[in-house]
Amino acid sequence: MKNGKLIIISGPSGVGKSTIRKRLVEKNNNFWYSISMTTRKPRIDEKTNKLEENGNEYYFVSLEEFKENIKKDNFFEYTEVYNGIYYGTLKSEVIEKLEHGINVILEIDVDGALKIKKNFPEAILIFIKPKSFFELEQRLRNRKSDSEDKIKERLDKALYEIEKSIYYDYVIESNTKEEDYERVKEIVLKKVEN
Repeated sequence: MKNGKLIIISGPSGVGKSTIRKRLVEKNNNFWYSISMTTRKPRIDEKTNKLEENGNEYYFVSLEEFKENIKKDNFFEYTEVYNGIYYGTLKSEVIEKLEHGINVILEIDVDGALKIKKNFPEAILIFIKPKSFFELEQRLRNRKSDSEDKIKERLDKALYEIEKSIYYDYVIESNTKEEDYERVKEIVLKKVEN
């Protein structure tokens, strides 16, 4: 049995990468989404109006528990994203799925993606780039889930992420949700079949 492929999807907050990732897993066999561990608090999902659940969207843990996992070298990658908020990908889960021929999708930031690519060069990196900075700002404001300071922080990070996108295998300029999904799906399915 051949190993599965590791697919990493990144892009600024609000660009639609979660929507793409969810559809890839729901509509295609043999894909698994790796849930990240985070120290952030659960948020209300804007579509369902329900609070995120531990083990569903993320593994929500304390900073102490997260740091314990760092000490034990349990992460494939981890990073501090926003002011003391950590995210990480558990090594054991990803490796087990890949070894069983399952394609693994990670939705992580550019720093984490580039760390993984360095140690796992066969990873496929896809970056979703906003059509314009103005459009990205509108998407973030329309979510109505962040303060003005948080929106500014996310926009500053977006500039950094867009600069780093040159290191990705594929950069897709965002258009409609449907077009973005179809373009990512085409790349992923072609890579998985090889």
